[in-house]
Amino acid sequence: MQAEFRAPRRRTRVHEEYVAPLPVSRSPGETSNFRAELINQHVLVCHPDHIQKIYNQGYFGKGVLSRARPDHSISDQWEQHEGLFLPVISQSRYEELLRWAGSALSAQGLDEDAVNQTVLSLSQPVEMEDVRREASGGEEPGPNGGACPHTKRPRSGSGVEPVAKRSCRLGEQNQDSDPGSDQDFDLDPDLNSDSDSGPDPDPLVPGPGFVLVVSDSEVCGGVREVRRTPFSLTEYLQLSLEEAFFLVYSLGCLSVYLNQEPLSIIQLWQKFRSLRPDFVSSFAAYQHCRSRGWVPKVGGGAKYGVDLVLYRKGPPFYHASYSVVVERVDDAFRGSSLRPFSWRSLAALSRITSNVSKELMLCYVIYPADLSDAELDSPVCLSRLKVQEVIVSRWVSSRERVEQDDI
Repeated sequence: MQAEFRAPRRRTRVHEEYVAPLPVSRSPGETSNFRAELINQHVLVCHPDHIQKIYNQGYFGKGVLSRARPDHSISDQWEQHEGLFLPVISQSRYEELLRWAGSALSAQGLDEDAVNQTVLSLSQPVEMEDVRREASGGEEPGPNGGACPHTKRPRSGSGVEPVAKRSCRLGEQNQDSDPGSDQDFDLDPDLNSDSDSGPDPDPLVPGPGFVLVVSDSEVCGGVREVRRTPFSLTEYLQLSLEEAFFLVYSLGCLSVYLNQEPLSIIQLWQKFRSLRPDFVSSFAAYQHCRSRGWVPKVGGGAKYGVDLVLYRKGPPFYHASYSVVVERVDDAFRGSSLRPFSWRSLAALSRITSNVSKELMLCYVIYPADLSDAELDSPVCLSRLKVQEVIVSRWVSSRERVEQDDI
């Protein structure tokens, strides 16, 4: 029976332009070589430029502090204060950041007096003349450091850049890393602006080093003070195992490192298989959907009880069209299923999928009968696998009677 194709539902509000997916490059001859780290069974991209390109060109991964796009900021509220845009946080939130900064400094081995002195110096109000001087006399920070001083969007960065930094890196591994790896930035008040940019009539964003602290007490009348940001929550891009291997193997634009050593394709394949026993089937389904022009998201399927959800172009432009369940079968469509279904559970999943305006797709990964376990140790086995999609529709008796009456 031929499945009826339903056009994807476009989102009513689209706030960004579509960018050609990887590995397309805007400059002729330019090649993309991104870097990711395999840490605690997760693949993380730490370099700010790599984060933006990987996500924007194909919507791979998600921010570790965000729902999807890695655009976390220290505050969702920004305010113009004496000609400068600053993130606004409450006094209680600022004190919490000070405690985090103190804990981070203590963990680095500093004694209590040094920690208290550093935290006290950070908590002092900053004069606006000093903020303007630092905002106009330094070097523009990268996206990892937060908003740039001449950025008109208040939330253009992914974090803040202070004394104590949270890091996904292991130990001190980034001290001798190459230019493609993540870099630590020391506290430098001059990391802010391009001095050759000339005067700007619009309000400046002085960068990630300052916040506008609003008093919680009604007695103080909501006093606003500009202070330095004491603690950074740096956001990284987390890739699923399928997304990471697709970028490495299918597109050839990513290198995954483990303990500062790059992993070969075979090593990465075997590592992912050891982390996920069903990785071969899930990656075959993921690669199949990507090759058909869909944007599969692995994490989004957990909300609906499936393995993948498929988007046209990407989540900012269309709602997900299909909820995909991946199954492993042999040539005769027999075998131990990855997710055994009863009629009750299948009917429930079909109803849930229908209620969220999606269609349920069973994606069967067909393994040849003569495929050995030794062949599964290499991604070359993917050429012998076949993928078959089946759309599951809920039978509605009233609709069936109407169709019979029309006939």
